[in-house]
Amino acid sequence: MEFIANVQGFTAIAIGIIVGLGALGAALGIGIMGSKFLESAARQPELVPMLQGRMFLLAGLIDAAFLIGVGVAMMFAFANPLLAALNG
Repeated sequence: MEFIANVQGFTAIAIGIIVGLGALGAALGIGIMGSKFLESAARQPELVPMLQGRMFLLAGLIDAAFLIGVGVAMMFAFANPLLAALNG
């Protein structure tokens, strides 16, 4: 029983790391991308419509990567395959 508690505890730590680092990476990525967009818009205002569309596309892809990490973390939280292997 103690081994199962250890697996659950380490899983909780792993979930926190997955979500925390994913959020940090997404925030840094969108922040850097936004600053570069503003720099390029200030240099060449005529390219703003094209750059804006690409910026929003990349923002969606960055958020999608974070949400995939959240989905994996939720899988470990609610349907932990490690515990299923122990009980199987």
